[in-house]
Amino acid sequence: MEETWSIVDAYFSSKLHGADPDLDYVLKANSEAGLPSIDVSPSQGKFLYLLTKLKGAKHILEIGTLGGYSSIWMARALPEDGRLITLEYSQKHADVARENIRKAGMDHKIEVLVGPALESLPTLKEKGFSFFDFIFIDADKPNNPNYLKWALMLSKPGTVIIGDNVVRDGEVVDGNSQDSSVLGSRALMDLLANEPRIEATAMQTVGSKGYDGFVFGIVKE
Repeated sequence: MEETWSIVDAYFSSKLHGADPDLDYVLKANSEAGLPSIDVSPSQGKFLYLLTKLKGAKHILEIGTLGGYSSIWMARALPEDGRLITLEYSQKHADVARENIRKAGMDHKIEVLVGPALESLPTLKEKGFSFFDFIFIDADKPNNPNYLKWALMLSKPGTVIIGDNVVRDGEVVDGNSQDSSVLGSRALMDLLANEPRIEATAMQTVGSKGYDGFVFGIVKE
């Protein structure tokens, strides 16, 4: 089935995305630098772009940069005075991302902060970022509940919060799993189920990245 999912993904990309040398360069540069192949797919990147545009976002927070592929997708939807702050643990990944972002002409909109996200997040308000209107969580999965708590603190009514890779090949339903990423996804769902400040749902996805999914929420008025 995964082969079919990938073929369908490629078909949709060929029809709906068109040639994109800058983003093709990002994926090539990431591969050559030895970064793990865990970027969002082109279709998922375009989906983030469209959601960002639909929201009319001006301030975006991304937790987990990797090589900047999703950062560039979302930054393209920002107005000229918009800003995307992306947090990356690895200095190597951040260096690759910054070059990719520069090559894509998005360095005036994107700032990469290096270090553990849970250390960077408390510094954002003092840097002048009191709230964000679009937040994408795509970092180490065991910390998903902690990232959501920070996302809520850095939100305002109407802020969109998206968490990626929550299905884990269906293992999210395994209450006996000892996998730290599965446990992180389950803890995230428990937190959302009991969090009165946000309305949320989750969607399963298939495609070139296999079987996974994301959680989508909007902070209440």
